[in-house]
Amino acid sequence: MRTFHLITHFSLGGAERVAANIAESQTHGMEYHVVEIMRGHTAYTPKFIAELEQAGVRCHRSWIPDVSFHFLFERIAALLFPLRMLYIMLRWHPDVIHTHTETPDLALYMFSRLFPFMLRRVKIVRTIHNTRLWTGLPRTAQWVEAFFKSNNANIAISDSVRDSYAERFGEVPPIINNGVAEVEQKDYFNTSTPQGVHLSQVHQQHLNTSTFNTQHSTNLNTSTPPLGFCRLPEQEHLNILFAGRLEPQKGISVLCEVLKMLAGDARYHFTIAGDGSQRTLVEQTLADIASSGKPLNAQLVPPIFGLAGYMQSFDYLFMPSEFEGLSMLSMEASLNRLPVIANACPGLADTLPADWALLAHNNSLNDYRRIFNELLPTADHDALTQRAYDFAKDRFSVRTMQERYEARYKATGRSAEKAGR
Repeated sequence: MRTFHLITHFSLGGAERVAANIAESQTHGMEYHVVEIMRGHTAYTPKFIAELEQAGVRCHRSWIPDVSFHFLFERIAALLFPLRMLYIMLRWHPDVIHTHTETPDLALYMFSRLFPFMLRRVKIVRTIHNTRLWTGLPRTAQWVEAFFKSNNANIAISDSVRDSYAERFGEVPPIINNGVAEVEQKDYFNTSTPQGVHLSQVHQQHLNTSTFNTQHSTNLNTSTPPLGFCRLPEQEHLNILFAGRLEPQKGISVLCEVLKMLAGDARYHFTIAGDGSQRTLVEQTLADIASSGKPLNAQLVPPIFGLAGYMQSFDYLFMPSEFEGLSMLSMEASLNRLPVIANACPGLADTLPADWALLAHNNSLNDYRRIFNELLPTADHDALTQRAYDFAKDRFSVRTMQERYEARYKATGRSAEKAGR
């Protein structure tokens, strides 16, 4: 059976990770392809493609530039996609087409409008990854959702995603939870050059103003990482990781407020790994802290490829997201023994045990102040780690996810074939 996954781009993203995890299945008789709608061009892109190809997945690159501007370029890519998809259909004759997120959803819808006869024998599967869809595009939402509902294509990744979709679009899709895996761990802090990592310009510019880092400032131009990268036995601070796109959805404004709140607090050091439209906000926050004369206990680095393999190098993961579908990052953290401090939003709270102590409600700064000032200094880190690990291990398995999707492909693939006769 030949299955094509449509993703926005070969780049860092939760939906892209889900598609890759499914496509890397080694089930006999299954052949997987992954098609990007817009051309990924990040440092992560070649590594992502190499990982897929090593697993036997054929990758199909796009020539449309990956530019974000009010969903304009995404819509252009979707409008141009049908001709490219026509070639794929004629060349490869897929049995299943599986879409992930709005840009691929719109692209396949446009293809169905121009070439409806090409999909008669093809099973359509669509994973809904988020609790919020088609923001600011109500008419597009009406058209596209009618298409996927008519094909019985929808699968939600969590209770919160299912409930949000049912409330807005009147259908209750089945749930297949995302799956994650335990990963062999490497030492991030004592690695001279972790993949995808370099010091931000702001951190380099202001490092010498920080008494927290002054004694290590000579290491900036050497292969030996500065303090904050070095996990020395005498260190008493906790290493807090924020990792993700620097976009409003991820709670960047709250992240910056927490950085200000804990500025100069020698108990904590923050590593902020990511990039996005709000990077300048983070950079300015770090610059303001440094210029105020307080010790700089945070640094900004680019996205880290293979992040799951470095998680045990940190003490806690910080996730102040405004909303999520079902957070892959939180699940990966728990399964790789990194406890999560999070906003109790739908899609995040779903990934953590009930009554998890490290949750803030409505991204309340008072809740974060209580967590950082009262809970973490005396918390039983090992007990928190084990509880989150047991919860994730019991619920979020990559192989279970692969098998459930493949059962869906095969069952409905037979139905599509029968309907085409």
